[in-house]
Amino acid sequence: MNQADEIAAWLRERPARAGRTRVLAVEGRSGSGKSTLANELGAPVVRMDNLYPGWDGLTAGINALVEWVLRPLGAGLPARWRRYDWHQGEYAEWHDVPATDTLVVEGVGSGARPAAPYLSGLIWMEAADATRRSRALARDGDLYTPHWTRWAGQEERYYALDDVRSRADLTIITD
Repeated sequence: MNQADEIAAWLRERPARAGRTRVLAVEGRSGSGKSTLANELGAPVVRMDNLYPGWDGLTAGINALVEWVLRPLGAGLPARWRRYDWHQGEYAEWHDVPATDTLVVEGVGSGARPAAPYLSGLIWMEAADATRRSRALARDGDLYTPHWTRWAGQEERYYALDDVRSRADLTIITD
């Protein structure tokens, strides 16, 4: 059994805390391997990158996750999220969250304290700073380069206030 299969099996044993949906948050700093793991889990994924309203929008993205996705699921209602168009600098179309037993939420802020009551599991992804930066810049290239320091500062402030790593159920080191 590979790591993703083990995590999926572990999650199936956890209680659903967002209505009938088990929500797994895959959290960690930029470039730590969150997207790679989320893609391997075989469940629908909501990506925080689609929820942040720009490079200074970490907190607003967390609020969007709770208001648009987690709170409705917790109330047994359909959930949806609105994609932020990074090129236009505004929110664009809405996307329905499929009715599912398992949902993965991936990205910085997915394991935030306001999301915690709805989470069945929280995974912290960790990698060395040089590895993370190399991965992130290789993935996003010139688009991300001018914003790396700006985003890293938001991560620092967020993780200092909301110690996600200490609340994680599982920690995965990816380098």
